[in-house]
Amino acid sequence: MLFVTAAIIAGFVTTFILTPLAAEFLRDSGIIGIDQQKRDKPSIPTSGGIAVLFGFMVALTLFLGLTTFLPNAEPIRAELLLAALSSTLVIALIGLIDDIHVDQKGKEVKRNTQLSVGFQRWWVKPLFVLPAALPLMVVQAGQTSMQLPIIGIVEWGILYPLVLIPVGVIAVSNATNMLAGQNGLETTLGIILFLGLGVFTYLHGRIEGAVIAFAMASALMGFWYYNTYPARILPGDSLTYAIGAAFVAAVIIANAQTFGMIIFLPWIIEALLKLRSRFQASSLGELQEDGTLQPMHDEIYSLTHVLMRFDVTEPELVRYAAVGQFLLVVSALIWFL
Repeated sequence: MLFVTAAIIAGFVTTFILTPLAAEFLRDSGIIGIDQQKRDKPSIPTSGGIAVLFGFMVALTLFLGLTTFLPNAEPIRAELLLAALSSTLVIALIGLIDDIHVDQKGKEVKRNTQLSVGFQRWWVKPLFVLPAALPLMVVQAGQTSMQLPIIGIVEWGILYPLVLIPVGVIAVSNATNMLAGQNGLETTLGIILFLGLGVFTYLHGRIEGAVIAFAMASALMGFWYYNTYPARILPGDSLTYAIGAAFVAAVIIANAQTFGMIIFLPWIIEALLKLRSRFQASSLGELQEDGTLQPMHDEIYSLTHVLMRFDVTEPELVRYAAVGQFLLVVSALIWFL
């Protein structure tokens, strides 16, 4: 537990220190986004996921170094942690490319090329994250047998690494990119998600999965201070994609699929709601005179639309969503443990 604690502290400190530096660099580079739910529509640096990624990387590599070079360390499968890190890095790069493809200080980005138009199609970007599954496939992460509710144990055999892992990476990473848009929402829900997964996997002795979960949780904690309302930096796709990749990697490596699916329910529901709109609906709301948010659509196409029906402000929306996620995670832990 000492090495895990050291990794958690390193991940938090690294991200906390790097985030304001990353914000300054991103602003100077013109990688900015418009905070649509503020009256003055401020321009804020986006793609803060690069700072979180550094914190995550430092936490994992520190843990690997401690367990490799210090005596009497608990044996671990280092290739699993390296595969998880590789998958997260690859998918964050895809998100960063998408973040760069934004309007820069009012200057229109050229979108008339076939490459630009093609990348913006809703079905293209999910395919771009497919290479992120390769590291997990190569090291044969996870077990091919899976305990499913009602059905029981299912043996997938070769289909597990060749089909289920890439499908899981694509589905989870894109789902985490859908429940977003409010200051601190992605970060807050991500912290609760990874802490729950980390506790579950650690108590079951699945140390590799626990380290991945705690490493991402600590990095998100370091980023939360700057991303909470009013945000000084936005996460961007580089973070939302990375959250999904790290989560699915930890779940697969720890063989915690059933528990993972339960605590991931809000994102699953969000994906189904967005499917109703053919992925055209926005999770954002329209700012009212009294500071509350109202959904942009008459139909409910997002979990945020449900909360907006109660005339909540942006910080209140995030707090209510966090309470719901916390209760879900705690209930799952009680049930499984």
